[in-house]
Amino acid sequence: MFTTAAQLLDLTDKKLMLVLRDGRKLIGILRSWDQFANLVLQSTVERIFVPPGPNNPRGLYADVPQGIFLVRGENVMLLGEIDLDKDDDPPAGYDQADPALVKSLAKRRHQDEKTKEKAKVKKLSTLGFEGENLGETLL
Repeated sequence: MFTTAAQLLDLTDKKLMLVLRDGRKLIGILRSWDQFANLVLQSTVERIFVPPGPNNPRGLYADVPQGIFLVRGENVMLLGEIDLDKDDDPPAGYDQADPALVKSLAKRRHQDEKTKEKAKVKKLSTLGFEGENLGETLL
């Protein structure tokens, strides 16, 4: 068994889902790779999820076509092969929606989470806890 990027040999020309460090999820066919695990995906789509919330009891998702996609190996957090028998089924608990709607909902949710995180860090700093960046001086 290989313990390097050579493990990707078995996944070449197969449909994969990748989760990147920034949270994006990509689905595409692995066409090429190198010793640094840089990947070339063909027929790539970015799948955007909005989890269930008060306004939508089921989650929403949308697939945004991206075409050929080059992914730097250090940005891949998770990689897995897609089961082609279940490929056409929607993700459990999610309904497909218009990409523009899903993008706007995901952006709003991200902004809300960012606001909550800032408030949490501010509250913790008043209690004497320092976050990652609270002790740094910005010049």
